[in-house]
Amino acid sequence: MHRSLYITGFLSGYLLLFCGVSFAQNLVHNPSFETFINCPKTLGNLEADLEDWQAPTNGSTDYFNGCSQAMGTPENFNGEQPADFGVGYVGLYLYAPQDYREYIQAELKSTLKKGETYNVSFYVSLAERSDFAIKEFGIQFSENPIEVNTTKTLSRMHLSKVPGDVSNYFEIRYSDFYSDEKDWVLVEQEFVANGTENYMIIGNFKSNKRTQKFATKRNSTRGSYYYLDMVSITTLEDKSYVAVNMDGNKKSDTFEVDKTNVFSDVLFDFDAFKLLSTAEKELERVHGFLIQNPNFRIAISGHTDAKGSDSYNKILSEKRALAVSGYLIANGISQDRISAKGFGSTKPVSTNNTSIGRKKNRRVEFIITN
Repeated sequence: MHRSLYITGFLSGYLLLFCGVSFAQNLVHNPSFETFINCPKTLGNLEADLEDWQAPTNGSTDYFNGCSQAMGTPENFNGEQPADFGVGYVGLYLYAPQDYREYIQAELKSTLKKGETYNVSFYVSLAERSDFAIKEFGIQFSENPIEVNTTKTLSRMHLSKVPGDVSNYFEIRYSDFYSDEKDWVLVEQEFVANGTENYMIIGNFKSNKRTQKFATKRNSTRGSYYYLDMVSITTLEDKSYVAVNMDGNKKSDTFEVDKTNVFSDVLFDFDAFKLLSTAEKELERVHGFLIQNPNFRIAISGHTDAKGSDSYNKILSEKRALAVSGYLIANGISQDRISAKGFGSTKPVSTNNTSIGRKKNRRVEFIITN
């Protein structure tokens, strides 16, 4: 790549330093499923191969990792989905014939504090061979680990027999169905802790009859199989990363970890991918954080307005993402910590019927992950 095509107007040798940066503590161990005991080779292998996660029932939840050919990423038995956070993710049936279900369970790093508000989030993508999409995901917290001898729905009857508190349960509902087979979709919700939450289970706790589903195909798996990645529980106070100047004064700008952030000043002229001079300050802010925090990665996505063909816009949006990633690489950020992808005009944030709206759509977004 000729970086001079993408990178212009940055201050050579200029480094914005940050001190006193506060950051979110994710209370979930191994949140993006990267740490494993064995490279997966067979289906239903979660407990044998994956660190820190278990299956609370006899349902055969799957673990996928790029190290494997049989259980790899991006291609596997139920479809194809690249991992956005490393090379691993899990797969599970949230709807299947005869109420068959699969779940994942993890012990939290610490007990949640009573009365405190937390945010739970994760990313999902519907596998291509699914016949159905569902509309909601269930979250069950428990005081003690759950282990129930069933392959069917983990019901309230089952949970009533488990020692300890299991009262904190809720569902994360979506206005539409989680039917995206190409991209990862963020699922998140705030909740108030009871003070007894040591374990978390994700899955569908409703029977087939009670599950809201949308038919996507016929005569495939007869089920709803989802890939799941990057699970997070944070306090609301921990959600934002606040940049602090050397004199101790907080900057007005903040960005959130594991969430989509928009470069407000990294916009592009029509049919162009050259970085404008107005982008310098904002890019330096992100660059400074990545320099000070070498364990963090950044995923960059480029976007266009609706002018032009889909194929042309896809290429243009990729060049815009590469312009930002190229800037970071040229200023010392390892290429291994950066991913860049273009989405064309498929994800507008404003109308394409006005020049102002189209300008807003010619943008770059990013997600910071630990």
